[in-house]
Amino acid sequence: MNDPLFIHGVTLAVILIVLIKVVVAFALLLILVMLLIWFERKLISDMQNRIGPNRAGPWGLLQSLADGIKLFFKEDLLPEKADKRLFRLAPFFVTVPAFLVFCLVPIGGEVTWFGHSTYLQVANPSIGVLFLLAMSSVSVYGVMLAGWSSGSKYPLLGSVRASAQMISYEAALGLSLAGVVLESHTLSTRGIVLSQAPHFWFWNLLRVGIVPFIVFLIAITAELNRPPFDLVEAEQELVGGFHTEYSSIRFALFYLAEYMNTLTMSAIVVTLFLGGPSGPGFTFLPWLWPILWFAGKTLVFLFCYVWFRAALPRLRYDQLMDLGWKILIPVSLIWLLVIAGELVYKFGGLIVVGAGVVAMLLLFRSLQVGRNRMDEGEKVVEP
Repeated sequence: MNDPLFIHGVTLAVILIVLIKVVVAFALLLILVMLLIWFERKLISDMQNRIGPNRAGPWGLLQSLADGIKLFFKEDLLPEKADKRLFRLAPFFVTVPAFLVFCLVPIGGEVTWFGHSTYLQVANPSIGVLFLLAMSSVSVYGVMLAGWSSGSKYPLLGSVRASAQMISYEAALGLSLAGVVLESHTLSTRGIVLSQAPHFWFWNLLRVGIVPFIVFLIAITAELNRPPFDLVEAEQELVGGFHTEYSSIRFALFYLAEYMNTLTMSAIVVTLFLGGPSGPGFTFLPWLWPILWFAGKTLVFLFCYVWFRAALPRLRYDQLMDLGWKILIPVSLIWLLVIAGELVYKFGGLIVVGAGVVAMLLLFRSLQVGRNRMDEGEKVVEP
């Protein structure tokens, strides 16, 4: 129809739907972050035989809100030797990319609003995976700028560690994602989810293999600076790392961004490897079941992150570098070649996979021999 009024009405409806999606996604993310902070504190306290937060609200549910209000009214400190512009700007470099990545996540199926069919997803760009990699890099720049602009040695050490950690694990992250893109034939997050529907044996965890899944999980844990890869903060060594000089609302933004990134990346893992919101549906409230499946899968990974924090000690810096450069990158590269060979030579796929496994075993063996020789060389011989 070429009626200008009709076209204008359709345009307004589409804009209104987009605005509603953005506002709802932002509000939902803030609420989920507060609940995630409470969930982590409560779960770790249970693992350590403590009570945890139990004062503010029922079961301590409002403790995160109380902490946020307290931080909001604290004095906003500015160090004398700090670069004032970058010092104020750095928290936003960390917080904004976390929300933008969440906009890529499809959390449900198709619904109808104002007579228009739309997906429960804020945006679905055709280069979704590339946008994910770009935003994960930008968030690390916020950490680096925060440490450098503080004008203090401990934040500076934290920013140096952040840059090295980003370079070490970004390559493994990209290589593990490349296998998913090859198998799904698309860079769109919605397209990746649709390629895994409707049954679980189409999930990329089974099609691409468990190796890229494990590599991706380890790499994003390092990118998020979550334990056991939290050398950027390292309270026992660097006081608080890159955010030592921050206070008030700017410190709250860093704290918010950490948990927002944790929630967002858990959702990304579910989207890329576990089918996103796909799962068995029922005739009763058909729009609700995809959301419940997505929430259940994401909650499993959130529990794993809390479990990592409670159970694993922090790595040494040489162990962090060895894991990134000597194990994750070679394994990711070899497995990517295996996937590409299997796609090209379908009948010879088993031979290609077998050759890849043998190559990985030989690589691990050579790395272990080299490590043993290095350890023997470091031993001090007593007279």
